[in-house]
Amino acid sequence: MISMTLLVALVGFALLFDFLNGMHDAANSIATVVSTRVLKPQYAVLWAASFNFLALFVFGEHVANTVGKGIVDAQIIDATVIWAALCGAVFWNVATWLLGIPSSSSHALIGGLLGAGLSKAGLHGIVWSGIFKTVAGIFVAPAFGMILALFLVLAVAWTSMRLTPLAVDKRYRKLQLVSAAAYSLGHGGNDAQKTMGIISVLLFSQGMLGDTFYVPLWVVLSCYGAIALGTMSGGWRIVHTMGSKITRLTPA
Repeated sequence: MISMTLLVALVGFALLFDFLNGMHDAANSIATVVSTRVLKPQYAVLWAASFNFLALFVFGEHVANTVGKGIVDAQIIDATVIWAALCGAVFWNVATWLLGIPSSSSHALIGGLLGAGLSKAGLHGIVWSGIFKTVAGIFVAPAFGMILALFLVLAVAWTSMRLTPLAVDKRYRKLQLVSAAAYSLGHGGNDAQKTMGIISVLLFSQGMLGDTFYVPLWVVLSCYGAIALGTMSGGWRIVHTMGSKITRLTPA
């Protein structure tokens, strides 16, 4: 058992990671609407942050449960494991933010938790079924996104052939708002839950949840709030990379 002071500090550290996650990954949802001047930056981050928080009312707690007990055996997780996992993830987030590199905060946290779990209990402390599922998602998601985007671009080009550039611009300005909102909703619903899982398993390891792992309501609210605040702070280095250094973007 650890002192209440240390427990509060670790919860605060986890919420800091959640905040940095929002700041770091905000670029993924707003780079297009900012770079194409659909929204001014200050309005874009408010748009994204709002949907980050609204995810609270849409998604359940499946991701939080996976992170809390489906990557590393919850019985071997203690304050040291949580601290080490968060240190690795926060360091990676800050480093890639300073360099303007778009990367996944979620992958950093999963990697940090896996590394800390291996150091604590070796291979026996890892929930391999959860690892295989998570790793499969890490590789499948970019490939699926690329293929879906390819077909969507072809479909959009075909349906817009007879439209004037002005009409295309007007139509896709509105659709970009929809896509940014949808991405932000998914980002909040997925990434906030990872921090929810981390905080909840920390509380579980200290006997504060009894014999059953669950996510307390205050953890849910604080994690969604932290990621939304992080998104509101922006991440302009990464917005610039996403919006101009990977693909040159225009509204249409």
